[in-house]
Amino acid sequence: MKKISKNKIIKKILFITLSNIGDAILTTPTLEALHCKYPNAVFDIIGDQRSRILFKYCPYVNNFFEKDKSLGWYGLLTLISEIRREDYDLAVDLRSDILLYFIKSKQKFFKVSNNSSLNLHSAEKHFLSIRKIIQDKPPPTNIWLSRYENEISRKIFKKYSDSRALVLGLGANYDGKIWDVSKFIDLAKYLKDIFGLIILVGDKKDAALSREFISEFKGTVIDCCGHYNLLETAAIIKKSNFYVGNDSGLGHIASAVGTKSFTIFGIGNPNRYKPWGKKASWIQDNNYEINNVDSSTVANMVIQTLNS
Repeated sequence: MKKISKNKIIKKILFITLSNIGDAILTTPTLEALHCKYPNAVFDIIGDQRSRILFKYCPYVNNFFEKDKSLGWYGLLTLISEIRREDYDLAVDLRSDILLYFIKSKQKFFKVSNNSSLNLHSAEKHFLSIRKIIQDKPPPTNIWLSRYENEISRKIFKKYSDSRALVLGLGANYDGKIWDVSKFIDLAKYLKDIFGLIILVGDKKDAALSREFISEFKGTVIDCCGHYNLLETAAIIKKSNFYVGNDSGLGHIASAVGTKSFTIFGIGNPNRYKPWGKKASWIQDNNYEINNVDSSTVANMVIQTLNS
């Protein structure tokens, strides 16, 4: 593949991201690096319904095309037909090995497989796809918020401006990734003298977990589970002092908005999938049993991270 000339004018870029929230956020360093190199270019993004909201306020995105797996080959062919109406100067696919063969672009950059010989963090692996044009290290992850989301979070915190806020993400998309609610309750008790306000975040599926937490924890708690969308939740996490949660997209959001965070891993590979950023810490049991992780250990590590 030929290298792009330094004088080459890049006006239009196609960027193919991933589906899950955390995975999509880990592609934003590559997206941001491309924007920095080609600040006058406009971007079209291919993602899906879940990841679409993450790019709602990205200032340099023009079109967002949804890839719907449930539509099968019909959906894929429809998407290809739609994309082929566009002419791109540069296209980057971090998701598949197929789409780039069918679209019109002067330059194409394919995903890199993270095999055992590489064993890189996903943010670094994605960045390798554009190594021929950008040799820098991956920048931080990013998520774009508007005044609307920030105003919502401001109103939530208004009554508690004198309290340090700890946000807890109680849920995850798989049972083996969920630290028991009793562990979160014990954690909150250990940290009660440091954090005067506990905020619970998550979707409607996490509401049962938040109810259990509230029934057992005697302290100031705001239950946001199922009441706010992803960007509104991001603004809440951004305004808080610390985030603790399971291995889920919310931990990646915390990192993307610059909030110190601590992720509790069960199964999974933290070296590849931990939140990307200097403010993100994590723990994992040697036997991958998430409930073997002790609340007091997490509390002590939160305090160390908070004071670092």
